[in-house]
Amino acid sequence: MRLPVTDTNQRILSDALIPELPGRYNGKVRENYDLADGRRIIIATDRLSAFDVVLTAIPFKGQVLTQTARYWFEQTADICPNHVLEYPDPNVVVGTRLDILPVEIVVRGYLAGTTSTSILTKYRNGERSMYGTRLPDGMKDNEKLPTAIITPTSKAFDGGHDEPLSAEEIVAQKLLTPEQWDTVSSYALALFQRGQELAAKRGLILVDTKYEFGTDASGRIVLADEIHTPDSSRYWIAESYPESFATGERPKSFDKDFVRAWVTERCDPYKDPIPTIPDELIEQTSKVYIEAYETITGERFEPDLRGATVLDRVRDNLTPYFA
Repeated sequence: MRLPVTDTNQRILSDALIPELPGRYNGKVRENYDLADGRRIIIATDRLSAFDVVLTAIPFKGQVLTQTARYWFEQTADICPNHVLEYPDPNVVVGTRLDILPVEIVVRGYLAGTTSTSILTKYRNGERSMYGTRLPDGMKDNEKLPTAIITPTSKAFDGGHDEPLSAEEIVAQKLLTPEQWDTVSSYALALFQRGQELAAKRGLILVDTKYEFGTDASGRIVLADEIHTPDSSRYWIAESYPESFATGERPKSFDKDFVRAWVTERCDPYKDPIPTIPDELIEQTSKVYIEAYETITGERFEPDLRGATVLDRVRDNLTPYFA
C-alpha cells in the first residue's frame, strides 16, 4: 500500500475549529457542531486516541473512519436505525442530534485486548467473573469465546476513565431502563453478528467492537457515532489466526492495537508520560488504515486532495451550514 504523493503535514486534520459553526464540542477524535434545527455536524479528525488520551495524528485517518462507518451504516440499516442524514465531505457526517446513553456497549468474540477494561487483561489478572459473565478456566490469549458477550462500560463524558458494568448494575443504577437495555443489547449482538459475517467474506475476523447509542426527540434508540471502524473495532487477518494462536502471538491486525502495543512496551500509559510516536510508525499506521478500508469495503481508497489543507476543504464543503 503506497500513500498518495503529497505534503503529509498539509493532509493531516489535527484540529477542526470552524468558528462559523455553532455549538462546538471537541471529542478525542471527532469534533461536533450542533445546529439549531436539531442536526449535528460530526467531523472526523486524524487524531489517534488510546488509553483515554490523544497519541498522535495519522494522515487520511479521518476520511477512512468516516467512509468505513458509512459502508457499515448502509450494510446494517435493516437491523437498527442510525443517526446519518448526509455526507457533505469525506471526513464529515451530518446526523440527527441524539441524547447519548451513558453506557458504552462493547461486544467481544475473543479473549483479547490490551486496555485495563479488556477481558484479556482482567483474565490475566486472575478474574473469571466480569461484566456479569463468568469465563472458564484454562483459556489462552486470543481464544475464541464460546459465544459473543457484551462487556458494557460507563460512558465517561468528562474525560474520565470508563468503568466496567454488568447488566444488573446498569439497571440498578438507572443508567438505562430494563427496556432500553434489552433494546441496545439485542441491537448490539445483531450488529456484531452481521459484522462478523461480512468481515469473514473479506478474509477478516471481527474480534470485538464498541457501539454508542442515543435517543432521538421521540425517545427512539438510535445507533450513533461510528460502527466497525478500525478505531472502534479489532480486526484480525483470518489466515494469520491459526498459526498465531498456536504460537501465542498476536494475529495480524487491521486496527490501532499495534500502536497500543508499541506504547505499552515502553511505559504504563495510564501512569507514565506517553513517548513520542515515531514518524515511521505514523506512516505505517496510515497505510494500515487505508488497507483496512479497502479490505473491509472492497473499494479502492481515493484520498480527497482538494483544498490547500484538509481543513480548507472541510470548511468549503460545510459553508452551506454556516448560520
